[in-house]
Amino acid sequence: MMTNAIENGFFPGAQIVVGSKDSVYIMKNYGYHDYSEQHQVKTDDVYDLASMSKVLGTTLVAMRLVGEDKLNLDDNLGDVVAVYKNTAIADLNLFELLTHTTGLKSGITFYKNLLSTPDGLPFLSSEKSEDYPELFDNVYVNKNIVYDTNYLSFETKDNYVQISKNMWLNPEFYKTVSDQIALALINPRGKYLYSDLNLILVQQMLEAKTGMTLDELANKNFSELDLLNIGYNPLKWTSEQNVIPTEIDNFFRKDTLKGYVHDEAAAIFGGVSGNAGLFANAKSISVICQMLLNKGKYLEQQILKRKVIRKFRKSPLATKGIYRGIGFDKRKPNEFYKKNDFGHTGYTGTFFFLNPDNNRFLIILTNRVHPTRTNTLMYKDDFCSKIWKHINNFEL
Repeated sequence: MMTNAIENGFFPGAQIVVGSKDSVYIMKNYGYHDYSEQHQVKTDDVYDLASMSKVLGTTLVAMRLVGEDKLNLDDNLGDVVAVYKNTAIADLNLFELLTHTTGLKSGITFYKNLLSTPDGLPFLSSEKSEDYPELFDNVYVNKNIVYDTNYLSFETKDNYVQISKNMWLNPEFYKTVSDQIALALINPRGKYLYSDLNLILVQQMLEAKTGMTLDELANKNFSELDLLNIGYNPLKWTSEQNVIPTEIDNFFRKDTLKGYVHDEAAAIFGGVSGNAGLFANAKSISVICQMLLNKGKYLEQQILKRKVIRKFRKSPLATKGIYRGIGFDKRKPNEFYKKNDFGHTGYTGTFFFLNPDNNRFLIILTNRVHPTRTNTLMYKDDFCSKIWKHINNFEL
């Protein structure tokens, strides 16, 4: 299935791990970093995990703090994060944020506030022309886009946050970000709507409660698991040669993204965000999977409380037809997924799922967005779900 996917252009390369709570059955690399086929995928190479970061970074930290009684699922956002105290979202609680039942819109393209065109023409057009020469996604980009120099710099500046290879952001911009989020409650509370904003707010709660940044909190988990190939902003801890490229961004960052997060919202936050930003190899994630299947224990060390893992991986709102776990992705049982399966996927073409009943897990890391996010072949094929079905049902 992997070979067929690469031959048919689902993605240029991939890592896969199949394992159980105490064994790894398959750990393999396939294909290349990109379609030039110059660099084969190696075990130490790291992929942009996209929304898998919501679990492997943010949710695991939340689980740890809940287990240590430093945070409660009924804690309200406005009580923890002062900037939201007198806003419409002040009484959203951690449980709603982690189950995506807040009613917040699915996302905000914050970065578009940093761009303009001198003649007021749209940033993007469906037609190629002299003014719209470069393709991005399935549209063409206005060649006259201007960057707001009040907030953006193309060289390092004191206190500015690096958001891509050649771009730095004035942190004063974050005031407009929090103002926009505070006005994003546009859907009914209690209904399920997946939103990046939810996990960005969880990050802010974790950081306000602890006085530490999300990457510091997550790295504490990773170091206790003795993991070296997982973290935010990978160019700080591995070589560029070991980072798999994602998209060629002809719109905002004007670069091939390699070592800088693909997700634009996470980029605005300097690559450390509740919704995205983690890079890892499949081998590192396999250790986290084994810890979760071993009820929070790894090498005789209790990393997470077993009762917290049990609580977070269940579907507390199933009676309302919402099968989501707390932080974790879960599915209504179907031909691919069983009732207790839990995990998460990522926009860049990443996937991990676990079954606590037979103690199996599957990790698939790809860069299907290279060179462009228009490539959705793996989704049209139910590619990862099909492999998970085989792994889950295979008789050992």
